[in-house]
Amino acid sequence: MKHINDLPIEERPREKMMSSGVNSLTDSELLAILLRVGVEGESAVALGTRLLDELQGIAGIHAAELEELCNVHGIGLAKAAQIKAALELGSRLHQKTLEERPVIDSPERAYEVLKFDILENSRETLWILALNTRHRLLKKKKLYQGTRSFSSVRVAEI
Repeated sequence: MKHINDLPIEERPREKMMSSGVNSLTDSELLAILLRVGVEGESAVALGTRLLDELQGIAGIHAAELEELCNVHGIGLAKAAQIKAALELGSRLHQKTLEERPVIDSPERAYEVLKFDILENSRETLWILALNTRHRLLKKKKLYQGTRSFSSVRVAEI
C-alpha cells in the first residue's frame, strides 16, 4: 500500500477515528496521523509500523533521542519533533494525574506512577516514592541513574 488514499475510507486513520473513536486506532495508525505523510513507496501507516518495529514499540520511541528518530528512513527533524511533542504531552497529562496524590499500595500501582519516567529513560535508575501513612504519594524523586545495564548505589546515598 503506497498511499493512505488507496485504503478504503473506513480504514483510513482519521476517518476511522471519527467514526469509531480514537481508542479504535492501532499504534501505527496513531503515528500515521502525527506523521501525516509517508515516504515514496510507503504510506504513513506503513512508516509508523516500521518506526514501531525499529524502535521496539511506543516505549522505545518515547525513550529514543531526536537523533535516533531521525536515523529512521522517512523521519526527519519535523516528524521526530512532532512525535516527541505528542509523547511529552501524554507524559505531562500523566504527571497531572499524579498531582492528585494516588494511593500506592502495590508494586503495580508504583509502576503506574513511574512508568513514563521509566520508559523515557534507557538507563538503570533508582526512584524513591515518599508516601504518607495512608499510602498516598507525597513525592517522587530520581535518586540515582546508572548505565544502560548496571546500577550500583551505596546505602549511605539512600
